[in-house]
Amino acid sequence: MAAAIGLRGDYDARSLRAIAKRSKDGPQARRLLALASVYDGGARSEAAKIGGVTLQVVRDWVLRFNAEGPGGLVDRKAPGQPSRLDDAHRAALAALIEEEPTPAIHGVVRWRIVDLCHWTFEEFRVVVSEQTMSRELRKMGYRKLSARPRHHAQAEGAIEDFKKISPLVWRKSRAKSASPRTR
Repeated sequence: MAAAIGLRGDYDARSLRAIAKRSKDGPQARRLLALASVYDGGARSEAAKIGGVTLQVVRDWVLRFNAEGPGGLVDRKAPGQPSRLDDAHRAALAALIEEEPTPAIHGVVRWRIVDLCHWTFEEFRVVVSEQTMSRELRKMGYRKLSARPRHHAQAEGAIEDFKKISPLVWRKSRAKSASPRTR
């Protein structure tokens, strides 16, 4: 069996308990208290019982604590899967979006997310879902907005001629005469 990994020398059980008391993160406080018992001379198996984990997990805590201090024992967000699109893909995608689609070449009159997914596959053989493409476009600063369609021969100011004009001064309605009741 391998020798146990020693804990950092710049902390002791009292300081770990004080940090655990001030901590707003419950799992971090539990981990600090388990390591404090090791500083007090307790066995690692006792620390595992205090933490409610196995010896391997206590070893991982010790490694993180030695490397990063008490902040290393805070739960982290999982990094997730790396992006399928690299910087070259994003640059080509941005260039494609900036130049508007040519219907004869691209087969579309405006770019949709599904069209960009198909283009990415055809160009780079990289499969990207619509949700991922939407997330990537948002990170690149693009939004899913399209301009309102406008007829190519529309005269300037033609829309203004058809808008309703409200009266400038509102008048109070004349009082209605009381009608006789009917039975």
